Amino acid sequence: MNNEPIIEIRGLQKNFGSFTAVKDVSFTVNKGDVFGFLGPNGAGKSTTMRCMLSLIKPNAGQIHIFGKNLFEERNAILAKVGSIVEKPDFYKYLSALKNLEIFARISGAAVSQKTIYETLEFVGLSGREKDKVGGFSHGMRQRLGIAQTLLHQPELIILDEPTTGLDPQGIIEVRDLILRLKHEQNKTVILSSHQLAEIEHVANRMVIINNGQTIIEGSVSELMNAQETILSIELLDKGQQALEFLQGRFSAGKAVLISPKKLELTIERNLVPTLNAALVNAGFEVVALEPKRTLEDFFIQMTQS
Repeated sequence: MNNEPIIEIRGLQKNFGSFTAVKDVSFTVNKGDVFGFLGPNGAGKSTTMRCMLSLIKPNAGQIHIFGKNLFEERNAILAKVGSIVEKPDFYKYLSALKNLEIFARISGAAVSQKTIYETLEFVGLSGREKDKVGGFSHGMRQRLGIAQTLLHQPELIILDEPTTGLDPQGIIEVRDLILRLKHEQNKTVILSSHQLAEIEHVANRMVIINNGQTIIEGSVSELMNAQETILSIELLDKGQQALEFLQGRFSAGKAVLISPKKLELTIERNLVPTLNAALVNAGFEVVALEPKRTLEDFFIQMTQS
């Protein structure tokens, strides 16, 4: 992974009257990162992103993007940045194509119709170019919003809670699109979320903030202890018998019965297929196996370590 810094934030602070929304946030995003900006609702994520986009001015701290001071070279920096910091807004009675044409004209970017068609194809809206946006699902509008950010060929993409409100299929589509931005277009992406699972799926590095302060920053795999997970096991029945079966196997001391049909245990990730096979071979009917990791769990783990 390239260690060339694209974003460097140091000691960021933002007050709204007597309320301090961001107290002391610092982190670095390197070129080629999909960087997760993680924290509970109200932690200061959106405020930090608005500072990064020069939508609001911080009270203290430094923001350097592409090696330049944001407050001194704002226009040159933002010309290479695409962002969604609120729900994308479009003319619902116009087509996806017309919306992007209007946006391109307003932004002043020299964008050909060929580029617009190619961008719509990239975000999975090929064949829907001339359909009215009012008939689009929330997930389709979100992908159209990402298309809008790509029209001027930015190097850096900033997405604030891009999967909020999406159904499971929409979440998968946006996740895949974020990874394609990295691997196919060599973009650097920073995305905020309050859901740890979303960051685990796509990011290689992340920072966690809480109460307006940086808590920890680093590699996702290292911070999340990728070798171990809390596994939720749902059975057709016989939860107690399954718990007894697991005693002496697969981290026996960490297995807990949640309900007559559900239990949880801590297990190394590479042992999950073996555990599933062992349960099935022993006659248990497994309905679902699901890794379970919440932001709160991770905070507790960090504060106790």
